[in-house]
Amino acid sequence: MTSGDKMKRLSEILKKMGGVAIAFSGGVDSTFLAAAAKKVLGDNVLLITALSPTYPEKEQKTARQLARRLGIKQEIIVSNELKIPGFAENPVNRCYFCKKELFSIVKELAHKKGIEVVVDGSNADDLADYRPGRKALKELGVRSPLLEAGFTKKDIRHFSRKIGLPTADKPSMACLASRFPYGSKITEKKLTAVDKVEDFLLSKGFRQVRVRHHGEIARIEVEPSELEKILKPGLREKIANCARKSGFTYVALDLEGYRTGSMNETLSSDLKKSNVRAGRRRLKDG
Repeated sequence: MTSGDKMKRLSEILKKMGGVAIAFSGGVDSTFLAAAAKKVLGDNVLLITALSPTYPEKEQKTARQLARRLGIKQEIIVSNELKIPGFAENPVNRCYFCKKELFSIVKELAHKKGIEVVVDGSNADDLADYRPGRKALKELGVRSPLLEAGFTKKDIRHFSRKIGLPTADKPSMACLASRFPYGSKITEKKLTAVDKVEDFLLSKGFRQVRVRHHGEIARIEVEPSELEKILKPGLREKIANCARKSGFTYVALDLEGYRTGSMNETLSSDLKKSNVRAGRRRLKDG
């Protein structure tokens, strides 16, 4: 399927929906989906953004700015995943609990606003990784138009650039809970520590960063091309100092650099493969 075919397919999918409520984080995927929906559905689009301890504060501000720029109505909801039974203990299916809670709230608000269809920004690349949250989306009847139309992250960036979206080259983002090893308890204090160090790294010009929380150790991931930069005298000491002020005792640099889903590397290959197969079956069954 060509990129043009995918755009046509996306427009057809959205048109049939008539009106949508989009779970809007202000990231690359949800911003492109919002712009595409606005073009097809006009004012029959609602953006719903959830504020929570796992959602970086800087991203909350960005989401509001993008909604205004796109000219789409936005509703803000509050969701505290840490209060969801089982979430803070960080089991391997943590994302299932989060998505079930979040999209239940989103769906309830959408229905109050007279919108029946709730969508998210999942794309085709998401099927290649361990994504237990997709089970919750299926249970709640949440649609993923970009995934259904076959869009990859590369496609989304391409079209975002083409229509002038400021998120075209924005680094990938994920909730702060993804920074913790499975089985490691998640607390608001720990989330704040991770957010502070990541924000400091971003302020120093690093493009894509992750600070993985291993108890007293902060394991920093940056893009391989920026490994040399992070070790520069002066900057290295400032980063270490920031991490210690944020509550870490030791600071480590991951020599492999940033890669999505690095916390899933501890999972068995059988578990990851079964999840990917299940995700593809759910998409096929539609």
